[in-house]
Amino acid sequence: MKTAICPGSFDPITLGHLNIIERASHIFDRVVVCVAANASKTSPMFTVEEKVEMVRIAVKDLPNVSVEVNTGLLAEFARRYEGSVLIKGLRAASDFDYEFQMDLINKRINPALETMFLTADQRYTFLSSSIVREMAHYGAELSGLVPEEIIGLIEGKANIKRR
Repeated sequence: MKTAICPGSFDPITLGHLNIIERASHIFDRVVVCVAANASKTSPMFTVEEKVEMVRIAVKDLPNVSVEVNTGLLAEFARRYEGSVLIKGLRAASDFDYEFQMDLINKRINPALETMFLTADQRYTFLSSSIVREMAHYGAELSGLVPEEIIGLIEGKANIKRR
């Protein structure tokens, strides 16, 4: 069984993330969405548990997709799934530069680990979680940016943070 791992901080999950996950689910037998408790990202809007909940809601109709949390190195996490492939979405050339470096580090830690890059759908090349957080902070419309089912969760959290 070929397994893809789609890692990210998903703070929150966007339609761009979901597009990459859906496409991976058509290519691989199983997709594990790996929600990272990323030490390098400061001031997340959501807790890891909230992020997992939102991702599970977003992928509920994808039967071969599951969601897990990773608190360590991604290359080590991938060892749980022998022969797995990391799936990384690329929006722009700058994403490639960063992800290429990450691939080299991951291979140093786990030489068997491969990385596959999927280019972003043109509808989402501008989209990032940080843009969604900023828009939510100011009460802007989030439709078309994140799954409809989680808009209320994002707006609720943004309202709490504004107070």
